[in-house]
Amino acid sequence: MTETDTPEITFRSDVTVELVKASASDADVLFAARVSTRGEQSLEDVDGDASRSAGLINYLMRDRHGSPFEHTSFTFFVRAPIFMWREHMRHRIASYNEESGRYRELEPVFYVPGPERNLIQDGKPGAYVFVPGTPEQHALVDSEVRRSCAQAYAAYQAMLEAGVAREVARVVLPVTIYSSAYVTMNARALMNFLSLRTKREGSHFPSFPQREIEMVAELYEREFERLMPLTHAAFQSHGRVAP
Repeated sequence: MTETDTPEITFRSDVTVELVKASASDADVLFAARVSTRGEQSLEDVDGDASRSAGLINYLMRDRHGSPFEHTSFTFFVRAPIFMWREHMRHRIASYNEESGRYRELEPVFYVPGPERNLIQDGKPGAYVFVPGTPEQHALVDSEVRRSCAQAYAAYQAMLEAGVAREVARVVLPVTIYSSAYVTMNARALMNFLSLRTKREGSHFPSFPQREIEMVAELYEREFERLMPLTHAAFQSHGRVAP
């Protein structure tokens, strides 16, 4: 491969979340909840008017009757740096299919923290906050990430050009390279994810997410609130605790 054939490296400071498909509405919670008292008559609630049942949804959330919220499904296509995925996949409440560096040549797209990203950890583990860095620190992070990623991707390309297998050549790539995956979860699992991966006023339990996974969570929550507004409101009003 000649120098002119080398793919151009792209640096980003964001993540991408696309809702691919969903079977998720407040009404979906109702028939699952009412089967316990109505049996087969709960089938009448499959297409029920959820706006008339906000109290039931609130009750389920308050008393943590979580299983009715599982009769929903969200499938997202997410593109984010690999270090975010290593945190995300600790949530064993979702189904994942990720692109493979064994079977395709990975694109030269890398994450670099933007100027708004806090850099300095203030405090000890378990009791800390992140605060902004100095302009000099931001400049150092930006330049070093770009330099090291360019060097690593050049080494990756050199090994591929020499005939080395993709699964071997990829070992030089940093965890800041982007990877993409489909993520499917139900509303109960999503609320569990949001409770742990967002920092919000009014949460019963404090959370200290890494900013990059919180960025993904914020985009998930936007779709959750749009599709299930009554459930989201109950989740918020009861301290963002998953039922």
